[in-house]
Amino acid sequence: MAELGDIQNEFIRAEIEEYLERPEEIERNIELFSRSRPKMQDMAAALIDGDNDTVDQLTREALDEGIEALEVMDDGLIAGMGIVGIKFRENIIFVPEVLACARAMKAGMAHIEPILSASGIDPVGTVIMGTVKGDLHDIGKNLCIMMLRGSGFVVHDLGVDTSEDEFMDAVEEHEASLLGMSALLTTTMPNMGKTIEAFIDADLREDVKIMVGGAPVTQEFADDMGADGYGKDALACVDLAKQLLEEIEEEQNA
Repeated sequence: MAELGDIQNEFIRAEIEEYLERPEEIERNIELFSRSRPKMQDMAAALIDGDNDTVDQLTREALDEGIEALEVMDDGLIAGMGIVGIKFRENIIFVPEVLACARAMKAGMAHIEPILSASGIDPVGTVIMGTVKGDLHDIGKNLCIMMLRGSGFVVHDLGVDTSEDEFMDAVEEHEASLLGMSALLTTTMPNMGKTIEAFIDADLREDVKIMVGGAPVTQEFADDMGADGYGKDALACVDLAKQLLEEIEEEQNA
């Protein structure tokens, strides 16, 4: 079993030791970083620090050295963003810091996405994402989108203030099997339920799995609204999306 001392990068070791509290997250990150290359650890550290220039440089160097794009993405960028997501969830960092980290990840992904597209790797699935009608908040949604794209999903971002019709049109246009809705205001949360009702009225509800999230949203609320799942943060969003895809495959094969 891997131990904290097996991680070469001192910054990463300090981040795990100081900021991670849940045993399963500590164990997962120690295992992940202890097996990754030193350059991947350095890249993750730079991303956590919001240093987009260093992330850009290390990504280019890694790819030039022949390291696979998927490894760079998984062990460098996504691994780093995973810790960012935990720190954001625990209110250790806030929106400005997350934006800096997101910019750093975008700098790295700019080199990786063309390689993945050219390789013809099939996407894991297609997701429609948007903040519900009347709500203009998008930081959490954007973090979810970045993590989903990094995990191999094709994501179509509808932005903020998204109406029921816009959600339905996008699901039909892109033949998406997953829909994610975000809300940060308690006053806009009911619009999640209205959107789900609109899918039912249009006889489209069986065609898509719907997941919801946002600071005021809870599992109980998601259940009451008739959503298929609730994610408390960006990490949970990716796990939920994968879980719902498995459910879809099981239903299709039944």
